[in-house]
Amino acid sequence: MSVSRIARRISSPKKAITTVAMAAATAGLVLTAAPAQAATTTSSASAKAIAHKMIPNAAQYAAFSKIVEHESGWDVDATNSSSGAYGLVQALPGSKMASAGSDWKTSAATQIEWGLDYMNSRYGSPTGAWAFWQANGWY
Repeated sequence: MSVSRIARRISSPKKAITTVAMAAATAGLVLTAAPAQAATTTSSASAKAIAHKMIPNAAQYAAFSKIVEHESGWDVDATNSSSGAYGLVQALPGSKMASAGSDWKTSAATQIEWGLDYMNSRYGSPTGAWAFWQANGWY
């Protein structure tokens, strides 16, 4: 291959990638893309299980769960693009949750602990927080 053809391939990465993919397919190889970022450290099912252990009272768990479902869809990494609120309970700023643990960005348990403390201190309980949320659309 000439130097000019190599230079053109380097300057055109999309074409080079296509060429490599075609060559791999011809050889019977399968190319897969690597994920752009690591998966969320805690799935929504795992986060719910953690919350259930931390909140044994059915009514309090249900209220907490409804808030989290509305706020983040049980996504530990949820970020509000407008306000910057972060995590399961959409703390603003998210760094407030550091008071519950240094792993606040990735730990469902830490976010749940902080959220429970917040709901208990501000509204008396998760059911109190849910009542406020229903009346105002936020908590």
